[in-house]
Amino acid sequence: MNHPLHAYLREEVLPGPFCPGCGNGLVLGALVRAIARAGHADLRKFAFVSGIGCAAWIPSPHLRADSLHVAHGRAIPTAIGVKLRRPDLNVVVVGGDGDIAGIGGNHLVHAARRNADIVVVMVNNLVYGMTGGQVGPTTPHGLPTSTTPYGNPEAPMDAAAVVAAAGANYAARWTVAHPRRLEEALHTALGKTGFRFVEALSQCPARVGGRLKMEPAVFLNWLKEWSVPLGEADRDATGDRFTVGEYTNRDRPGLVETLAGLRPKGGRDERG
Repeated sequence: MNHPLHAYLREEVLPGPFCPGCGNGLVLGALVRAIARAGHADLRKFAFVSGIGCAAWIPSPHLRADSLHVAHGRAIPTAIGVKLRRPDLNVVVVGGDGDIAGIGGNHLVHAARRNADIVVVMVNNLVYGMTGGQVGPTTPHGLPTSTTPYGNPEAPMDAAAVVAAAGANYAARWTVAHPRRLEEALHTALGKTGFRFVEALSQCPARVGGRLKMEPAVFLNWLKEWSVPLGEADRDATGDRFTVGEYTNRDRPGLVETLAGLRPKGGRDERG
């Protein structure tokens, strides 16, 4: 007897390419459950776009859907092109923090500013995981990596806050240790228009857990224990915890609606 969610998955690729204990499977499960809750019996009305990195393997090869695997950091502009050509599709980008906030950071900010009608799911495993565990834009201050063995000397980027400030309609962050909250955020994002951003903090057993000598289950609990709700973040004396919650939820016109409003009235091109 098949699981109800198998309709969305390519069973022939399971158990998939992820390391044992990786959080990417938890993000995949939350995403599929959110899609099912939104009433989609299959993925024919979806297009997924991913760049390079471990998280980019979540949609392709796992989902039974059309997907594009593009250059590192270029998933968001590709997704915007797909959405403008096919506004009837739900276009979803899935990638890691290095891909989305690092190499693709400029695209992230401007897609939020334009309120482009796509969903971006950013799996934040705190480093460039697939390429060796180098320090990334979201690496916590003081966390040792392969390129900062004495600890990251820089402050991390708060991607959800940046996206919210840039103009996105929706931005939220949860950890994979909050599966129901993460699923709820993805479900909310799928039901809106404009730019929607969901960040999933996730354990990387190979590049971070190994260095910190944390087993995956310990790492999972650590993510939860070091998370603090947005409303309580100001009371956190250390300032180095993971803030979780909904950063913004509004309904500004999305890019598709905005561009549609520029079309000439009555079929007459006013530009002559």
